[in-house]
Amino acid sequence: MLTQIKGLHHVTSMAASAQENSDFFTKALGLRRVKKTVNFDDPEVYHLYYGDEIGTPGSVMTYFPFPHIARGRPGAGEVGETSFAIPEGTLGYWKERLASRGVDGLSEHQLWGEKRLRFKGPDSDAFSLVEVKDDRRRGWAGTEVDADKAVKGFHGATLRLTDPGATRELLSFMGYQEVDRKGEWSRFAISGGNGADVVDLEVVPSADLARLGAGSVHHIAFAVDDRAAQLEVRKALIGTGYQVTPVIDRDYFWAIYFRTPGGVLFEIATNEPGFDRDEDTGHLGEALKLPTRYEPYRDEISRRLEPIRD
Repeated sequence: MLTQIKGLHHVTSMAASAQENSDFFTKALGLRRVKKTVNFDDPEVYHLYYGDEIGTPGSVMTYFPFPHIARGRPGAGEVGETSFAIPEGTLGYWKERLASRGVDGLSEHQLWGEKRLRFKGPDSDAFSLVEVKDDRRRGWAGTEVDADKAVKGFHGATLRLTDPGATRELLSFMGYQEVDRKGEWSRFAISGGNGADVVDLEVVPSADLARLGAGSVHHIAFAVDDRAAQLEVRKALIGTGYQVTPVIDRDYFWAIYFRTPGGVLFEIATNEPGFDRDEDTGHLGEALKLPTRYEPYRDEISRRLEPIRD
């Protein structure tokens, strides 16, 4: 069993409009945009990052906004819902806040003994806010959301699968333990993690395969401290038969990727070097940052990107 994984690092999804996406996460949810850069493989598309004050691993939701992209189709083999942790006793505040902004799909639920508020993002992305007791992480208090109500970071994510058996084995190998099971649901948690500690599995045996598009999660990333830990994880995964990519420099972390038996794309990302490597912490996410290979084309890239009003 691996011991290097600390919980979630980030979740990356697809969107249609960069402006709507930025407004939703910074104004409705009160997260900080910690980086405005571009897709490494398609520099005409933004890569936007949202999180706490410094983009702490375990707090970062990221997006590729592709103009005119078709809406994704929910189904099996994907991350079905991403959940954020909020302070205990603040669910009513958040329900009122999101309702006042016209957020769709608001509904209160109890799952695993937790109070949660489910809602939809601009592209029908599935989210929930979960009241978590004694979460010591600090949310971003640089907006109109007070610090005692701010989103702390991720709580976890739900994988929707037709057959969860091999994914259960994989999560156990990655250091997660199954802590509960109820009907078609099972919960895995990592002990001593970074706060973004849980992964739920929902069994949907008759569901069609998900189709990637706006509102879909592209991949889910798990955190390790550094490159040495990442190489240990990579070696162990390859040793069990997984096809893992070489290490890829993503400027703000190093990444490896592999496809799970259930069809979900997993990433293992380092906590280093962080989002302040190329701009001051006080101004994260304001200027357009480009990977070095695209810097000579900055003017052309900037002209092609949708302007984002803050």
